[in-house]
Parts: sequence; C-alpha cells; structure tokens
Amino acid sequence: MMRAYRDAKGRPLVAVTGMGVVTSLGQGVAENWSALTAGRSGIHAITRFPTEGLRTRIAGTVDFLKAEPMVAPLLSERLAAAAAEEAVAEARIPGDFPGALFIAVPPVEMEWPQRQALAEAAGVSGDITYADLLRAASTRRFDDWHDLFIFGTVADRIADRFGTKGSPISLSTACSSGATAIQLGVEAIRRGEMTAALCIGTDGSVNPESLIRFSLLSALSTQNDPPEAASKPFARNRDGFVMGEGAAALVLEDAAAASARGARILGYVLGCGEKGDGFHRTRSSPDGAPIIAAIQDALDDAGLAPDEIDTVNAHGTGTPENDKMEALGCLAVLGERMRSVPISSNKSMIGHTLTAAGAIEAAFSLLTIATGRVPPTLNYAVPDPAIPLDVVTAARDLPVRTVLSNSFGFGGQNTCLVLAAEPA
Repeated sequence: MMRAYRDAKGRPLVAVTGMGVVTSLGQGVAENWSALTAGRSGIHAITRFPTEGLRTRIAGTVDFLKAEPMVAPLLSERLAAAAAEEAVAEARIPGDFPGALFIAVPPVEMEWPQRQALAEAAGVSGDITYADLLRAASTRRFDDWHDLFIFGTVADRIADRFGTKGSPISLSTACSSGATAIQLGVEAIRRGEMTAALCIGTDGSVNPESLIRFSLLSALSTQNDPPEAASKPFARNRDGFVMGEGAAALVLEDAAAASARGARILGYVLGCGEKGDGFHRTRSSPDGAPIIAAIQDALDDAGLAPDEIDTVNAHGTGTPENDKMEALGCLAVLGERMRSVPISSNKSMIGHTLTAAGAIEAAFSLLTIATGRVPPTLNYAVPDPAIPLDVVTAARDLPVRTVLSNSFGFGGQNTCLVLAAEPA
C-alpha cells in the first residue's frame, strides 16, 4: 500500500492539502477563482501615491488589507499571513505547523518615505552623506526599523505566527521566487527531512521607487487607459508587464502522512525543474536553452512525457521578449503538439506579482485541475504570428490532469513545476 505513495523514482509523493490566495481580485481562493474564470481584471489606476509625470500609472495593487502600503515588508507580511491562514485552515492541521517554512519575499530596502524621514531627523536639507543617515538611525526614534528592514523579518514573523519548525527560509530568485519556495518544500519532503512544508510567495512592493526602476528598464506597459487593457500576454501589440501584488500559500505534505491523518488531497507536485542563465541581468539567452532545460527538467522530474501535459499556465508577462522566449521553450520541449495545447496567463488580470507569482500560479494551476476550467488570457485581440500557440481567450472547460506552470525571472532564474490530479 505504501508503494502507492512513492513516485517512479521511489521518492515520497508530495501532496497539496491546503491553499490560500490574495491578489488584487480579492481575498481567498473562492473569490479569486470566481473573478479569474469570469475574466475580471484587478488592474487599476494607482491611488496610494501620486503618479503625475510617470510613464506607467497603473498596477494590480491590493488596497483592501490593513497594512502600511508604502512599506513593502509590512504589506508583504500581511499578504503572506492572510494566504497562510487560509491554507493551513484548509489543510486542517491543528496547533503549530509540523514542518518548515519556505517563503519567497521581495528584496527589502528602505524606500523614499523612510529615507526622507532619516534625512529630516539628521537635519540635512542638501546632499545627504552616509554618516548623516547613520547618525539619524542611531536615535531611539528608529529602533524598530532595524528589524523591519532586514531580509528575514517577514519569514521570522510568519514562522512565529504559525509555529513552523526549524529556521524559516527566506528566498528571492526574482520572478521565479514563488515557484522556488515550492520546489524547496518538495525537495525537503522527498529527502525525508519533514512530512510537511508551508510554502509561500508574497509581494507588496508597488511603490514609487520600484515602479520607476522597472520603468527605466522599459519593462512596464505604458498603455494606462483603460488600465484593464494594458497587460496583453502573447499579443502582437504587447508592450510590457503591469506590476501586481499578492500572495499564495501551499501546504505540502508527504502523501502517505497526509492520507494517514485523513487529509483531503487537492493535487500533487510531481516535478520541479530549475535552470540558471547567466546571459544578462534582464534578457533571456537568445537560444532559449535555459528555459528549454527548466521545462524539460520539470517533465523528467515528474516522470512524464511531453504529450502528457494537458495545459500550460504561462509565465506570460506581456513583455515583447519574454513571451517570445517562453513560446520558443514550450514548442521546443512539447513539439508541434504545443500549437494545440491550451496556454493561459493570469498576469493579464492580476498583473505580475513578482516574487509571489510562481506560488499564485501554482495555486491557480491546481484549481484548473480541480474544476476542469482553464482561465482566460485577457486582451489577446491581435495574435502574434511569431507565437503560434493556442492562447485561451475565454474560460475553457476541458478535462485537465496535468499542468505545466512556468516561472522565469530576471537574471535568468527559471523554475517550472508540474502539478497533477494524481500520481504519475
């Protein structure tokens, strides 16, 4: 009987027993899935800070949670906590969480409001030196900032809140971070180090500085009006991604342990593939080799053939180069059949949630499996002849057993997951 809980390589099967999601579409799995499959957009004009003079003035911000939105660690923590509460509750795990925490968080640094406060405390109105900032920071007024702006703070607070075991792991692998958090949880369970893992991706970093940085890289869409039409994955007239915020949490368990305690299994993480690309800080290698390798490694890890993938949850940012390279990678691995495999990008509705994206998209992939419904890709009115894919433009009902979920990050940090309804 225990053999049923092992994969083809003899490793423990990794089951998902709980999920939680927060995006600009709303709070909770049900609210998000209803909006997503209905094709509603959460992208809107930014209201939390002035945008006059900016080329991009829209985002998929989460404005309904009580947190200081101009301090990324605080909002990221609040988003992560909300998603984790839902996931742990669904998994029905009593008391402290029995495994480790793996959490993807955005890079943490002081933003302009905090820097301005330090400058004012230092009594400096002109050029500010590092010595000025140190002098201001040494006052008792800023004691809490020491913890707030440390990379591991969000993980420490979430670990304390849910009672996870061992040292909480914070990670940031650019836009593949959320998928990497899941991969680390899968690998830890497979090694037998634990029977459960809480894996989270969170990002609440839509602020002036991050918006301007991405704008300077020419990465963002500048088609501000109407906001919901800006994100156009795979369309010929795509012009960049739209920033978004959100979080997703997945409770992973050794399938044997989950079954023994009577847990409801939502699906399985069968395969993980990861491949780094040192070609450029923002651009993909022009031959697509690292993306191809990440997809192929995920299939090999899952023990599946290319023709066993039913649909693809695309990274699909809406940038001219990324969408083209993702199509190249999918066609290279899945072959000509890829032209008829449904592919969809939820970034057309929630924006690019950055370090949270891989986790959110894994949750949506599992919901696709559970409901047999592939969400649409909005704004695909002008197909790109260079991307010959079956882009889903209206929610499509079909039997789905396996989903390939792609996450490709700046700096060539590529992670792909294979999720399934049942063991291979």
